[in-house]
Amino acid sequence: MSKSSPATQDGYLRIEHVTKRFMGVTAVENANISIARGEFFSLLGPSGCGKTTLLRMIAGFEFPTEGAIYMDGQDMSAVPANKRPSNMVFQSYAIFPHLNVHDNIAYGLRRLRLSRREVNRRVEEALAMIHLPGLGKRRADQLSGGQRQRIALARALVNRPKVLLLDEPLGALDKKLRESMQLELRELQRSVGITFVFVTHDQEEALSMSDRIAVMFKGKVLQVASPRALYEAPNCREVADFIGSINFFEATVRGQEGGDVILEAAGLGTVRANLPAEHGFISPGARVIAAIRPEKILLLADGNGQPGQSAVGVIGAHAYLGDRDHLQVALSGRKEPVAVAAQQIERALTARFDSGQKVTLGWDKAAMLVLPG
Repeated sequence: MSKSSPATQDGYLRIEHVTKRFMGVTAVENANISIARGEFFSLLGPSGCGKTTLLRMIAGFEFPTEGAIYMDGQDMSAVPANKRPSNMVFQSYAIFPHLNVHDNIAYGLRRLRLSRREVNRRVEEALAMIHLPGLGKRRADQLSGGQRQRIALARALVNRPKVLLLDEPLGALDKKLRESMQLELRELQRSVGITFVFVTHDQEEALSMSDRIAVMFKGKVLQVASPRALYEAPNCREVADFIGSINFFEATVRGQEGGDVILEAAGLGTVRANLPAEHGFISPGARVIAAIRPEKILLLADGNGQPGQSAVGVIGAHAYLGDRDHLQVALSGRKEPVAVAAQQIERALTARFDSGQKVTLGWDKAAMLVLPG
């Protein structure tokens, strides 16, 4: 049995030192995650990062090469999928085309040997829960994409699992329907109070729905945090780059002053930033990465910037996107332009600047992130 670390002992679903190899290839490497009862938890990362493999190990469709998985204190590492207190919803929904809606939802209840009356009661409850009452007799081929997704959820929830696992269940929907279903799925999770583990490669989807997110990259869990913490305080370049848009600058540490770190960054010159919470990698002469989100940068009239928190550049491309403007600003000593996103409230300011115009970029020192090199 794997030894529990203090950080994971209280988790309702615990993944402890889990590694999975296929024919010598490591798909998941030493994953450690603790998920609370009733939490909406997402596994986020690019294709091939190991998130679906990890989900399948939680479900029991794959078994860890090393490590252990616990549900409600019970070791599930070698327990087959049909013996685990969990259900899984797939991207394809796996709706049975020859069965109507009622029989699709009731399919998993038959092995419980419940009375017909109890089965009907649970199915009606499930249909009400997904806001599709009265559709029990409708054929599966008469359902829209959103309805099929809801039926797949109802079929998984009707067995009352302790953990619901969702493998990119919204991936087949169009953008507008997907956004609508994100809200419905989050509200459904809150109402039933079941632990949800959700796999996605869509950053906005994970940020909008999750209590916490684990970002995975090349089989490793890089950071586990709330959506806000991941966006505002990523712990490495890979996480910062995957969660939203960001500008990166190669930099060298010149020293520290109080709670600030002084950097020399390509294209920016001398930069002042808040010392990050985890700063063991910062020492004089160390190579690091300075990073700032496009929406954290302000366009100022030339000469209005503060030392260490500004840089002078020339506006290049300028795109109007409805609720915001995107600008590209060229800086001397830097090949790539700096991306700036001006929100609607800043329109009056942005409208005064044209392509080819010299401007000053300004930012708060708290907005400048310092990451390991």
